Amino acid sequence: MSTLSWIVLTSLVGGVLSVLGAAAITYLIGPASVSILVSYAIGALLGAVFLEILPHAMESSSNVHGLTATILVGILAFFVLEKLVLWRHCHHDHCEAHNARPHANDHGRSGMLILIGDTFHNFVDGVLIAAAFIENTQLGIVTALAIVAHEIPQELGDFLVLIHSGYSRARALAFNLLSSLATLIGGLLAYFALSGLQEWVPTMLALAAASMIYVAVADLIPGLHKRTELRATVQQALLIGLGVASIWAARELVSGHGV
Repeated sequence: MSTLSWIVLTSLVGGVLSVLGAAAITYLIGPASVSILVSYAIGALLGAVFLEILPHAMESSSNVHGLTATILVGILAFFVLEKLVLWRHCHHDHCEAHNARPHANDHGRSGMLILIGDTFHNFVDGVLIAAAFIENTQLGIVTALAIVAHEIPQELGDFLVLIHSGYSRARALAFNLLSSLATLIGGLLAYFALSGLQEWVPTMLALAAASMIYVAVADLIPGLHKRTELRATVQQALLIGLGVASIWAARELVSGHGV
């Protein structure tokens, strides 16, 4: 398949699968499984960053110091964006979705805020997926897998906030699916913008690494520390290791098939 076909396929299918997976969990398993998904997502994100994205970015760049500076600036930028509620995650136990009274809602205000932030987040994910595929197909596939892994717990949190905000389950699912199309839009725009600007690809990969590091370290890991018992700690460590191992296995599988 062509690079553009890979971007369209992974952006569209990955976004839809994340939303449907989150919706299915709320129906079949329940939000208690979020901690399991979060632990796995941490490993997938960090595995993708340190096993694939950063090595490729450094190999493609003639200025490693500039690349690491870009990662630093990216982490600080994502912090500011999250503070402005443009990038919102709900992976922890004390967000408005978990603290909500069972029958209370805010007439759609927090739900609309969630949708705006999630749409922006999905757009950025599409840009990062495109940058990875432009570098090479193997990197693109691994990056897309890592993004999907962390999107499911995020979409689950967003889904719960929408329900608290007064949306029905059907409307929450429909709006989340619509928001997921921003991944495809971001991927297409980035493909046509970056195809003729190969020198920008390492910078975009550095920003991809920054976003994944920030999400894993700032948003996801603090929530795990709320469970300090030994059994929970061992489970979390094993699931993080499983996330890393799955990225390594995906990389080996893709490279073994010459993709």
